[in-house]
Amino acid sequence: MSTIKPSIAKDDILNAFKYRHATKEFDNIKTVSKEDIDFILKTANLSPSSFGFEPWHFVVVQDKELRELLKPVAWGAPLKLDTASHFILGLSMKTPMVKHDSEYIMHMMKDIKQLPEDVIEMYSKFYREFQERDFNLDTDKKLFDWSSKQTYIALANMMTSAALVGIDSCPIEGFHQEKAEQLLKEKFEIDTDKYGLSFMVAFGYRKTAPAHDKSRRDLKDIITWK
Repeated sequence: MSTIKPSIAKDDILNAFKYRHATKEFDNIKTVSKEDIDFILKTANLSPSSFGFEPWHFVVVQDKELRELLKPVAWGAPLKLDTASHFILGLSMKTPMVKHDSEYIMHMMKDIKQLPEDVIEMYSKFYREFQERDFNLDTDKKLFDWSSKQTYIALANMMTSAALVGIDSCPIEGFHQEKAEQLLKEKFEIDTDKYGLSFMVAFGYRKTAPAHDKSRRDLKDIITWK
């Protein structure tokens, strides 16, 4: 059992959340170090997911020609593609990977989690009931959307961990999903029968400071205590 105990001050965490903003243009002279981008990616790797099945994959696009190819299918990304130190595609698993009886799910239970056979049998039953009864995940779109929910947890953790060490980020949903996935299939060698594109995210260092402080609704307007 791990004895690691977090020791980050609460004010430091809140300051990182206040510091983070959706950076529209990065300083293209500054580069995120390999150590720092590996740290950010590791926080994705350590992120929680439903049943612990990690229905995600992340493609780090550093090749300039590939970045250029993304521009026509991602209207929200061109300036980030030109200036970000690192540009990541967040892929989520589709039906062939996350259906309750898929090879991948069995691999996760047997090889990654190394569960005993009786626990695998119990886990499989719970997971099937979760899909078929509890959440009614009976279409390809529903299953992909469920996978995307998990992948967004990893996205949030990557952006927060980046902010904690002074690195900027920008999440991007401004893309044409069908055209983008066709490009991923043709030029990025992604099996789009198994994976779909949920988001893009850029990392680097802001070129200019944001013009305004964060504006958010008051805490009392978003919380209900019962």
